[in-house]
Amino acid sequence: KNSAKAMEKELVTCSLQEKEKTAIDRSQIFQIPPRKDLETKVIVVLGKAGMGKSILVQKICQDWSNGEFSQFEFVFWFDCKQISLPEKQYSLKELLLDSFVKPQEGSKEIFEYILQNPAKVLLVFDGFKGLHDHENFPRCSASQPEKDLCSIKELLSGLIQKKILNGCTLLFTARPKDKLYQCMSKVDKTIEIVGFSPQQRELYITKYFEESPYCDSALKLIKECEYLFSHCYSPVMCRFVCFLCETVLEVGEKSLPSTLTEVFLKFFQQKIMIMQTDVTTTQNQESLATLARIAWCLGEKHQSAMKSDLLPSTEVKEFALKYGFFLPFALPRHSDSEEEEFGSTFSDFAIQNFLCALHLLLAEELRDKNLTKYLSFLSKKKKPYNWLDLMPRFLAGLMFLQDDPYFCSLSNEDAKQSTKKQKTLLKYIRRLQINTLCPERLLELLRCVYETQNNYLLQHVALRLEPDLSFLGIGLTPPDVHVLHSILKRSRKEFSLDLRNSGIDMQGLRALVSLRNVTSFRASLSDTVRLWKSLEQTKDYELLKASTEKFVLDPFKARTMKDISDLSDLVEMQEKMINCVEEASVCTRYEIPAIRNLRKLEFALGPACGLQGLLKLVKILTAFPSLQHLDLDALSENGIGDEGAKSLSEVFPTLTSLETLNLSQNKITDLGAENLATALPSLSSLKTLSLYNNNICDFGAENLAKVLPAMTSLRVLDVQYNKITGAGAQQLTDSLRKCPHIKNLVMWNPTIPYGVLEHLHQLDSRISV
Repeated sequence: KNSAKAMEKELVTCSLQEKEKTAIDRSQIFQIPPRKDLETKVIVVLGKAGMGKSILVQKICQDWSNGEFSQFEFVFWFDCKQISLPEKQYSLKELLLDSFVKPQEGSKEIFEYILQNPAKVLLVFDGFKGLHDHENFPRCSASQPEKDLCSIKELLSGLIQKKILNGCTLLFTARPKDKLYQCMSKVDKTIEIVGFSPQQRELYITKYFEESPYCDSALKLIKECEYLFSHCYSPVMCRFVCFLCETVLEVGEKSLPSTLTEVFLKFFQQKIMIMQTDVTTTQNQESLATLARIAWCLGEKHQSAMKSDLLPSTEVKEFALKYGFFLPFALPRHSDSEEEEFGSTFSDFAIQNFLCALHLLLAEELRDKNLTKYLSFLSKKKKPYNWLDLMPRFLAGLMFLQDDPYFCSLSNEDAKQSTKKQKTLLKYIRRLQINTLCPERLLELLRCVYETQNNYLLQHVALRLEPDLSFLGIGLTPPDVHVLHSILKRSRKEFSLDLRNSGIDMQGLRALVSLRNVTSFRASLSDTVRLWKSLEQTKDYELLKASTEKFVLDPFKARTMKDISDLSDLVEMQEKMINCVEEASVCTRYEIPAIRNLRKLEFALGPACGLQGLLKLVKILTAFPSLQHLDLDALSENGIGDEGAKSLSEVFPTLTSLETLNLSQNKITDLGAENLATALPSLSSLKTLSLYNNNICDFGAENLAKVLPAMTSLRVLDVQYNKITGAGAQQLTDSLRKCPHIKNLVMWNPTIPYGVLEHLHQLDSRISV
């Protein structure tokens, strides 16, 4: 039981989707609730690749240099992909004062001051991967890590474990994953960058074309291509789409590519192939193929940087730098006598992903049938290429673009090879058991198939989707929603969607809910109520009514105060709905079906908010006429006590459908049991009552015994693990004789002698020993 409790606590700690979403200003990033001043503070900024994490931390550094964040006297910013090359080792002094910025004089004194005043130091590690590397993240073994050389992983480990520079502030940026293993327990604050809203996308595009003659037509052209506009939620993708739109408008074309693969194919073609001779075309094709192989070799190791002297030739290096595919950087030196070394890193994650896909397609050593193993919707035994998350989509897209003139200009592959690879993918997906895929793999399949824009594949997948589609806890980005919407629309089936904890935005939720063949959906209460309020404001009563009829709430589990607040908002929304629908003259009375049909409600707020949450819940319980199961038992123990029991008992007369009431582990004493007993007979449908593991003594047992004959619907009563003695047990047994309707009385208590309980069991076999 203790391990189960620990597991629940760990899940609550690590599940980002369940945290309350609150927008914060940049100035609030370092605001942490009061705690020990001398301990290291750890802040994590999460965001998918291209979301602007690096821009954010660079802006923080700039703001500091302009006088903001004055609590820090020293701010050090590190790009993790540059400092984490495997062959490099550092001491803390070298990392701070040699690799970052080298003081002209007094470095020893400055370092001593830093060690003595760690609270005045901010260390920023951009692109940190150790959050997820729970197996290979070593402990710092150096005896003097401030001076001894050790790997960057060991140094970071020492900082996180507060063995080095304890009291400083650490800011990490990282990509979000399902679990944050190693240092999640050390993290004081987690922030996630979720990308641009539709309004911010429009603002970015408008600013991009502010000085351009295409200012008016660019935004219109991008918005007409809904899929590309949805990708503009990512700042990096937004920049790519704007660049391509500018190119398209310059040559007088009227439309943009329809897929992300086509966008990058055209991007590469525009970068490389303009004003070239046949000779340079061949050279560029060879350099691009080599660069693609490098991208793949690094990508397999979850790396995007390397030492420049490891590049195979000067031509490849110059090619990559000339067209902006690589960015150079200087590697830290241990001493002035060392020769300066340089590294190269891919300028963008999407470029590396595209080149990886290009390598897999062009590599002679890879046979056609082996290509499918690099797609991420394989069986659970195969490890997907999570780090190269765009690569499978680009690979699938390129297989169906190999006769495209842009692709031909990048490679010398013939048409026969491309047709063969297309057939391989078609055959593979035809054999794929789509109904067995977990939600992540299914979503990846939909993304890849959409990139092919092959009608047969799109229709094939649409027809084989299961009617119940759950994306519970799976992040759905705006492009994911567009893909899901377009494929569902192709199917003749009716679908039920579970979109809870998916991070879906309001526009995406509206689009999916409005599909005729989506007959029911679950989503977070706050998102759903926000959608309904928006529809109410725009007077879209038809969709408002349709979406409320599709919404499913049962069963509902409240884990936070926000869940209770959202449930209250839903009940409040029903009152507004009645007025809205009356105004629209649709009918005279309207109830939200999800409220009317809620049958099971679980309450698990824990001891900190249990009583407060219950008092708020009690006020709206009467709104749920079909409630059959009310479960207030939680591993973390809600602890509603006597006050909660009294408050709950006051609404018993309205809970006419309630069949199961679980009040286990809630610190209820005789006083609470007395209040409950007074009102329990009014629960006319109650079949099971559990008061397991409370603090009820004989007086409480006596009050319960008095009302048992009046509870004619009751079948099971559980009062075990309380403080009832033999006297209280005897009273319950005497009452049981008048209750032929009760089938089981569970009342083992450590305070009842075993012989007494055994005797009572012999008198009445319905008593469990």
